[in-house]
Amino acid sequence: GGLDIMKELMEEDGGLVSQLELEDYVIGSSSSSSSAVVEQQQTEDTTTSTTPALSINDKLQQLINQHRIMLFMKGIPSSPKCGFSRQIVEILDSHHVSYDAFNILEDEEVRQGLKEYSDWPTYPQLYVEGDLVGGLDIVKE
Repeated sequence: GGLDIMKELMEEDGGLVSQLELEDYVIGSSSSSSSAVVEQQQTEDTTTSTTPALSINDKLQQLINQHRIMLFMKGIPSSPKCGFSRQIVEILDSHHVSYDAFNILEDEEVRQGLKEYSDWPTYPQLYVEGDLVGGLDIVKE
């Protein structure tokens, strides 16, 4: 079935990332040695991590770069918890934009930290390729 096919792709030359042409979607990778990225991830999964917890700025950087277009909002796209978040989701969806979203109501550290990190006091916040675009008012323009 599907899992067996995925395992076979992982074992083939270039690994899973290369076989499925996912190099552009692997966080923190360059175009070189995608199999090394897969191998590193497999190794990390099987060993216990002794690295300290990420700083809030590192955590925010990872979240921001989780997807080419990243939306920090109140709620989730299928269930926004404020009118501004609902409106920005409607705009993105109406343009068939591929994006990922983070519910800032579920992580107070991210919610407060992102305000300082971005120097943008309100939500939603939209990032494209790691750069803050702005909130609903900017997206509407």
